[in-house]
Amino acid sequence: MVLAFAAAAVLAVVALAIGSGALTIVGLALAVALAGAVAAYLIVTERRRHEAAERELTSEARFLESLVETMGSIAGDADVLARTREAAEQLFEARARLLAPGERPKRSSAENAIVIPLLAHGEDVGALRLTRNRPFDREDVVRATVLADFAAREHENAQLLEDAQVREAERSRLSNQIITAEQDERRRLANELHDGAVQSLSGVALLLDAGLNSIREGRTDEARQIIGRALERHRATIGQLRSLSFNLEPVVLRDQGFAPAVRALTDQIELAHDVRVDLDVDAAEHLAEKTQAALYQIIREAVNQAVRRGPPQTLTVHVRKGPDGSVETSVADDAPGERRRRSLEEMEERARTLNGDLRVEQGTNGGTTVRVVLPPYAAAG
Repeated sequence: MVLAFAAAAVLAVVALAIGSGALTIVGLALAVALAGAVAAYLIVTERRRHEAAERELTSEARFLESLVETMGSIAGDADVLARTREAAEQLFEARARLLAPGERPKRSSAENAIVIPLLAHGEDVGALRLTRNRPFDREDVVRATVLADFAAREHENAQLLEDAQVREAERSRLSNQIITAEQDERRRLANELHDGAVQSLSGVALLLDAGLNSIREGRTDEARQIIGRALERHRATIGQLRSLSFNLEPVVLRDQGFAPAVRALTDQIELAHDVRVDLDVDAAEHLAEKTQAALYQIIREAVNQAVRRGPPQTLTVHVRKGPDGSVETSVADDAPGERRRRSLEEMEERARTLNGDLRVEQGTNGGTTVRVVLPPYAAAG
């Protein structure tokens, strides 16, 4: 059409040059007609191109809207990857399959398929495989990649949320255990004070009252004997309170460390009850202060139980560090009888506050062994 327009224009110029008016008019009319046709053709062509671009943009906008809605539904779903597979089937009108991490099946030459990896911070969490009858173009690959990236991040967020919920539940459980342990400890101290020091002091008060009455009535020798008994009981009560204070938090544990505190405890048992003690607790020196205090209370309770049941002839207290970083504490004795269940529950509660595991092993010929194993993270803390 452009060539015809050029030819008409040349004809008009030639006719004008040779002086032919009719031929010039015909050439100009033909050129104008052809110019109008060309203009009409360009307008129609440009309009069709704009309409095609508009349809393409509308389709792209609808797809993006569907993709955004899909992302919103994926974010609120419990199983992110399964929901992603269902959404991919709807978006791409294809069959979708979730592949395990590292799984990449071979594709046949006659199969229209794409495999989009699911990566979260470089870690392979799987892949999305799409197959359909018609080929996938570059835009399909880009859209599927966007969907896969979002799904991988949401999967990671879901895992982090689940881990956080587990940690929160564990923290709540440990907090409840600590509160229970504190309540049990306060109850034990109240009972021990009431049944021990308070009763002894009540007896001292009665003896002093009797001594004063004897003095008033002139029985000096009787008063001296009564006051002497009161003084003995008073000193015994002071010893009980000192022992209770030492058991709550031994000064030597705070000032000198774990091994000297346990050694002082077993030395008392050894001298008072003629018990042979095998002690090796140096491995506990690297533990945290609170861990040492709780572990000391477990050892003290286990040793006192052995004395109450026997006393034993031999007593072994060992703290050993395992190759994996765990710490095992064992208290073994050869005393007859079994340990009281109530005392075992108290030791188990203390072990749980350390995230430790307590086991009691009964010997075939009498005696028991109490083992407390602290995991590496608890021992390191």
